[in-house]
Amino acid sequence: MGRLMTLATCSLNQWAMDFSGNKARIIESIKRAKSAGATLRVGPELEITGYGCLDHFLEGDTFLHSWEMMAQIIEDPICQDIVCDVGMPVRHRNVRYNCRVIFYNKKILLIRPKQFLANDGNYREMRYFTPWSKERYLEDYYLEETVRNITGQRVVPFGDAIISTLDTAFAAETCEELFTSNAPHIHQGLDGCEIFTNSSGSHFEIRKIMTRLTLMTEATRLSKGVYLYSNQKGCDGDRLYYDGCSMIIVNGKCVAQGSQFSLHDVEVITATIDIEEVRSARFAPSRGIQAQNQQPYPRIEADVALSEPKSGPSPVDLSPSEPISIQAHSPPEEIALCPALWLWDYLRRVGVAGFFIPLSGGIDSCATSVIVFSMCRLVHQAVHSTTIHPATKSQVIADCRKLCAKPDSWLPSSPQEICGALFHTCFMGSVNSSSETRSRAKRLAKDIGAYHTDLNIDTVVDALTALFTTVTSFTPRFRLHGGSPAENLALQNIQARLRMVIAYLWAQLLPTVRQRPGGGALLVLGSANVDEQLRGYLTKYDCSSADINPIGGISKTDLKSFIAYASKAFDLPVLDEFLDATPTAELEPITESYVQSDEADMGMTYAELSVFGRLRKVYKLGPWGMYERLLYSWGKPVPEDQKSMAEGKEGKGVDAVGQQTVGSTPESADASHLINPRGLSPREIRDKVLRFFHFFQINRHKATILPPGLHLEEYSPEDNRFDLRPFLYPSVWTGWAAGKIDRHVKELEEKKTR
Repeated sequence: MGRLMTLATCSLNQWAMDFSGNKARIIESIKRAKSAGATLRVGPELEITGYGCLDHFLEGDTFLHSWEMMAQIIEDPICQDIVCDVGMPVRHRNVRYNCRVIFYNKKILLIRPKQFLANDGNYREMRYFTPWSKERYLEDYYLEETVRNITGQRVVPFGDAIISTLDTAFAAETCEELFTSNAPHIHQGLDGCEIFTNSSGSHFEIRKIMTRLTLMTEATRLSKGVYLYSNQKGCDGDRLYYDGCSMIIVNGKCVAQGSQFSLHDVEVITATIDIEEVRSARFAPSRGIQAQNQQPYPRIEADVALSEPKSGPSPVDLSPSEPISIQAHSPPEEIALCPALWLWDYLRRVGVAGFFIPLSGGIDSCATSVIVFSMCRLVHQAVHSTTIHPATKSQVIADCRKLCAKPDSWLPSSPQEICGALFHTCFMGSVNSSSETRSRAKRLAKDIGAYHTDLNIDTVVDALTALFTTVTSFTPRFRLHGGSPAENLALQNIQARLRMVIAYLWAQLLPTVRQRPGGGALLVLGSANVDEQLRGYLTKYDCSSADINPIGGISKTDLKSFIAYASKAFDLPVLDEFLDATPTAELEPITESYVQSDEADMGMTYAELSVFGRLRKVYKLGPWGMYERLLYSWGKPVPEDQKSMAEGKEGKGVDAVGQQTVGSTPESADASHLINPRGLSPREIRDKVLRFFHFFQINRHKATILPPGLHLEEYSPEDNRFDLRPFLYPSVWTGWAAGKIDRHVKELEEKKTR
């Protein structure tokens, strides 16, 4: 037996409840791992079912089909002579568990249940599973007949243990367990475990990746050892995108890293490690004393040596993998990649004819359109790539031809050609629209290759208004013409809601109009950003109502950074005009002295909304806590040495609202860095805080009907699963918190006048 071992981990683009497809991708990953000479293969969390099955985990069929797939995997000739760690749900003594099933040569070595479940934010694992609370304890699991007939085993070990091979020892962690203060690998390592596996279903958030990667490197920087991290990739059926980035780490140093965003359905990474490096690194006497006091784990004996591969390169040709630098994308790059790949997965799995969006000439629909163009760029690059895996290239070409309704000999010559087949835009103007927005929309659609239409909705608006007047003998007027606030709002909402109706009509019939082979329909894309959803600055059942919303989890400030990036990276100079334009809904009449402005309508800036959103959700502050917090960051003048940062210039790392800017590291923005360029009085801060909570609360009902949006931001107000709140609130102005704030403001003002 030697000291060198080749180990494999992978990222799989699994799909919830796609048992056959998921099984095929698992077997393919094992095949690639073996061909690289790996003796241990680790896969993502719940890879047989897909992570996002939600309440399907409550169904007996899910457990039955999982074992049926596992039986086929164990029996497959490809899956022999390699230790495999596969994730699936298991029901043991009528209790449901999230498990790892570890097997070798048609024998199950261990079923290891997850000990610490993810149960916050987007995760609800305790709704479906029970955590295994019996540390360092094993029970007998009675195998299902479908597997028993293959393995010849009636019972197998179930619980928390370490597997001892002939030349090392390894143990499993699952996702959330890494993020806990007292992670299992700490105690496993003290008991002599040298290799740790972590199988995850970890979703993407902007700026989250470095937090995760740092945790993984730190896991073995102190404990020493080899850490194999496997994460799911892609859209598996809901609002999340799993961003892969599987890694192999040795003693705190990364030796292999997979892609965070790619079109690979199967991506396997391997590394050759020298196990003696782990043993040498654990020399410290203090560690030895702790190891002596560590309570021992049960050991599962496996008659296999990880240093003796049965296939792949000859051991004499091997050498340890060298450390590499960890790679991460900037936030604008993350926005260019993640939503684009989520849309591609969604499109190819639902099988419709493409996308449709009302393109207004504003920054939000512009950003959504550019994300679709980014999708087309990625597909075009994969089709013509000479470096990606042949299986990936073949799959992308097949999907592209099918979705674009092209013959088998067709290959796209440009991203614009793909965009022209799949993406449809429409400018729905009115008498209140400017020529500038109409022109911007038309030129953007042309530059990205979208199929564009242009229309005016005035005749339909006039017809509806006339109908109302005929029935009620009342003619509503805009505020500019002497109308009341109710009239002004109603006339705006007519325009907004008509655009939604027109959008769905266009989406249903444009493929027929274009004589697309097979016809079909289009998915309507929404373009309400996370800040507008938070504030409720949208009309219920307007163009925010769509099939899916790729920017529903992105802030306005991040969208602007993305557009600035895409202008250069995608060679789209027209995007600079979108950045310079004032955000406006264009629902009220334009005059020489008045142009409708989003920020004026909202009573707060988008920058302020990002601050409020992060303090409310991430820092879990109510009105009083937010007011108190902002007294310290907004109530003081900006020091001279920080004024350049407060101006929000690119490359400075943090802008005026604590947001990461282009050129900074992709780490999580911290609300403690919020910088205020003005120095507000306590009363001004009080007014801003209470105004925000007022609009958040009276508009919360709108969050209940928003279309599914891709989760990308940690302060998302998404009502389905992430941010659970009531939608009927008492008035914030007369509540206890407001009274407490008012008393405090009065006290500070009285002190100042003494």
